[in-house]
Amino acid sequence: MTRSKTTSIQRPKEPAKASDDGRSRLGDFTRPIPVEKRLFRRPKLALFSGAFVLLVIGTIAAAVFILPMGTWFDQNDQLVQRQAELDELQRVNGQLSGEVERLSTDDGIREAAREEIGFVEEGDQRSTILPLPPVPSNLPDGWPYNVVTQIFAARTAGPAPAVAD
Repeated sequence: MTRSKTTSIQRPKEPAKASDDGRSRLGDFTRPIPVEKRLFRRPKLALFSGAFVLLVIGTIAAAVFILPMGTWFDQNDQLVQRQAELDELQRVNGQLSGEVERLSTDDGIREAAREEIGFVEEGDQRSTILPLPPVPSNLPDGWPYNVVTQIFAARTAGPAPAVAD
C-alpha cells in the first residue's frame, strides 16, 4: 500500500480495527449522559426548565420581530398622510409664490393698494357700494307671496337638470 507524500495530515500508524466498523463519529453525542454529569438530575425539572427557556426565547422573538410589525404598518399610514399634507403645502406655497411675484410688479402693488387700503389715483372717483341686505324668506301665505316663495326656492335650487332627448 502506497501513501502520498504530499499531505501534511498525520495518518494513523495502524489500520482501523474490525471493532470500529459501524461505529459512528456521533457516538459521543448519542450516548446517554451519566446522572452525576447532568445539569438537572430530575427529568421533571429539566422539562420545566426547557419549557421556561423556550418561553423566554419566544417572548424575546415576539418583542423583536412581531410587535414592531404593527408600528411598521402604522408608519405606512402616517407616511401616506404626511405625503398628502406635503403635497397640499407645496400647492399652497406655489400659489403664495405666484402672489408674491404678482405683487412685485407695479401693477400688482397698485392693485393691492386699491383693494387693501382704498388707494385712489388722480382722476379716479371713489364710490363705495355696500352689499345688499339678505332678502327676507319668511313671507306670509297668500296670493302674491306664494309666487315669490316659489321664485326663491327655484333660485336657491340652482339650474334645472338637463333633459335627455
